[in-house]
Amino acid sequence: MALPATISVSFDFSSGATFGYPFTIGSAAYGVLGTGTLGSDTVPLPIIDLTPQVRNITIDHGRNVQSDTYEAGTAVIRIIDPTSQWNPQNTSSEFYPYLVPLRKIRVSATTATAQEVLFSGYTTEYRYFYDQAEQMAYVDIYAADAFRLLNLAQVSTVADSGAGQSTGTRIGKILDEVDFPNSMRTISTGQSLCQADPATLRTSLAAIKNVEFSEQGAFYIDGSGTAIFKSRNEVASSISGTPIEFNQTGGIPYRNVVFAFDDKLIINTASIQRIGGTAQVYQNADSVTRYFPHQYSAQDLVIDTDTNALNIAATYVSTRAETVIRIDAMTVDLLDTAVPTDTMIGLDYFSNVRISNIQPDGSTIVKTLQVQGLRWEISPNAMQVTVTTLEPIVDGFIIGSAERGIIGVSAMTY
Repeated sequence: MALPATISVSFDFSSGATFGYPFTIGSAAYGVLGTGTLGSDTVPLPIIDLTPQVRNITIDHGRNVQSDTYEAGTAVIRIIDPTSQWNPQNTSSEFYPYLVPLRKIRVSATTATAQEVLFSGYTTEYRYFYDQAEQMAYVDIYAADAFRLLNLAQVSTVADSGAGQSTGTRIGKILDEVDFPNSMRTISTGQSLCQADPATLRTSLAAIKNVEFSEQGAFYIDGSGTAIFKSRNEVASSISGTPIEFNQTGGIPYRNVVFAFDDKLIINTASIQRIGGTAQVYQNADSVTRYFPHQYSAQDLVIDTDTNALNIAATYVSTRAETVIRIDAMTVDLLDTAVPTDTMIGLDYFSNVRISNIQPDGSTIVKTLQVQGLRWEISPNAMQVTVTTLEPIVDGFIIGSAERGIIGVSAMTY
């Protein structure tokens, strides 16, 4: 059965973080000003269309529910290699000696009306092996998104990072420090201010995560490889968008829904301390009485004042003090003709979904949630995605919302 979208996989042998074909003087395809990307090598290296050789693709990226943070997106792409061209030890290969780690790989899905990049990352490992009959060679190409690059690059002194800088500006300065491409950033200003950078040795990803938490915003890498930073207000208000309907009676069909009702996401006491400040503690006494203490602490934040450290503690607890029945995940089969392919390949973090599930007793559970993870599994005869969903990671009062605009009930955050 044909897939509902055309899947393409490209492999870029050039170095550098930027995705795109290197600018090549004299090339009708890659020598167009304003279109080509300047390569990092004097001689452009080949970009290969891997699609005909691909047999399986697994893409996994999302927010870790337990650690409450975004993690690196990963992919495993299996290709057949009947002529040993992708064996890095084969000196006769046309790709030798360019087959090295941290080359760029990209997976995209195209329909008649939409094109989306599902993953953009950098190779971390090549696993070469034969099937049991040793009739065909395979290579599993492992890759991770730009979080890996940021986790490998350390920073100490961050230039032009004095006190009073907005969180978005500070993240931009950290990205500048490790030469992350400007063309691969979408950075909001942020509502909070930072104190001067502490000038301590740490990874650039750790430095950015510190700022992200200080804002109570969101920093992640999207499918196209772009670094995204959303402010606290953008995160809180994103739930007000129109949700995509998933149900068994007219909406997008799904299966393998995962319910949960537990205490693993409860936080009812938070201790937040900025660099040079005093720990600020906020507690929801009712939640402590009901569920026992569930504590969280964070230190050495770059937030500017103790008052804002207390605001972070209050926001964090207000969003997590109670537990409800959750829908943690569902699986959608894109081979089902009732599933709109364009909608599914367009899902990203903070896409709103309303999931309705009819229970065995005839009652219905309805949850309005946000997409916070996607796991794609694609082969010549299968295309499905497991969608991880969560309640909003930052609650806020939304005027006009029947669910989050109730005075005296809805969370009022700073």
